[in-house]
Amino acid sequence: MYVLLNLKRRKLGVRDLVTLLEQTVVNTLAEIGIEAHPRADAPGVYVGKKKICSLGLRIRRGCSFHGLALNVNMDLSPFLRINPCGYAGMEMAKITQWKEDATTDNIAPRLLANIFSAAK
Repeated sequence: MYVLLNLKRRKLGVRDLVTLLEQTVVNTLAEIGIEAHPRADAPGVYVGKKKICSLGLRIRRGCSFHGLALNVNMDLSPFLRINPCGYAGMEMAKITQWKEDATTDNIAPRLLANIFSAAK
């Protein structure tokens, strides 16, 4: 999900935006019964020690570009060939490991609603 925001207009710092995005994902996952959390030492959202959501932002002229990748139902095997986010051995996760009926179509509207609510 790409998140294009004018940080100056919203009076947000970069860390504020990262926290807002992480908390939005945590809240969205909580709505479907998945307990998730951010980590201070590695941006993103985790279920236990597994990373379920990655963040990638660029800030230019006070505006954010890029956004987040929430793994809903995807093949995680490509992550075995890389060090996700530079962390060797980091295990990735997807929502369907906990909620088999999850699809992008039923997760995206929740995530959007939560982002709009948090960004007010």
